[in-house]
Amino acid sequence: MVRLTADMIARSPAFLNAMKDRELDLRGNKIAVIENLAATQDQFDVIDLSDNEIKKVECMAVLKRLNTLLLHNNRVTRISESLGKTLPNLTALVLTNNLLSTLTELEPLASASSLTSLVLVDNPVTKVKDYRTFIIAMLPRLRVLDYKRVSLAERHAAEAGLRQRSKRVGGGMRNAEDGASVVAGAAGGADADVAGASALKAKPTEEQVAKIKLAIANATSLEEMQRLEKALKSGNFEIVTASERPDSVSEGGAGDDVGA
Repeated sequence: MVRLTADMIARSPAFLNAMKDRELDLRGNKIAVIENLAATQDQFDVIDLSDNEIKKVECMAVLKRLNTLLLHNNRVTRISESLGKTLPNLTALVLTNNLLSTLTELEPLASASSLTSLVLVDNPVTKVKDYRTFIIAMLPRLRVLDYKRVSLAERHAAEAGLRQRSKRVGGGMRNAEDGASVVAGAAGGADADVAGASALKAKPTEEQVAKIKLAIANATSLEEMQRLEKALKSGNFEIVTASERPDSVSEGGAGDDVGA
């Protein structure tokens, strides 16, 4: 195991990158633990720790200047719950090709509320159901996830799911998987809401359920999503009329970029 020491930091390349940010290059040193970053004296906008052997994303020093942390090709399975406190202005975190596998392991990212760009490509967790919706709900400022813009439809769906869960459990996420399952209902699953409505009203037909699921998944405004959720709760499954069928919504309307 190679330690990240003050001497290594002093000897490592430092330069202005293409974005005119001050960057520290710590790639390929077989570093296992992120430590001693106080030795940087908070002089860098970007720190590149790619191609090492890091297992936990953490920072003991408070670095207010740092806005980008690069951790490609490591062994990350854990994220510090204090990440947002020690890196208060972190806007971009790149974790390509690591070992994060569950939504629970991602939950500490909620502390890094300043994140606008997050990359988790080639982590097992990206294959988990409703992974993208869960991340969007957790990070209100996020604009790009895995190099893909967060759309207005995705943001509205995630926020609606979060509000639903807050009402059911008295506010806040108890754990990542539970929160993700509720968010998923607003994003396109709608299974929990359909089940709740069925308990009060007659069981809907498969065709009605399919229509409502598609309508929620393709909702392009908060008002439309609220109307559909109200219909589910009331058992009014005929709310999706011929003129309101989700297949009449163009892909462009559902994919407007946030902040465009």
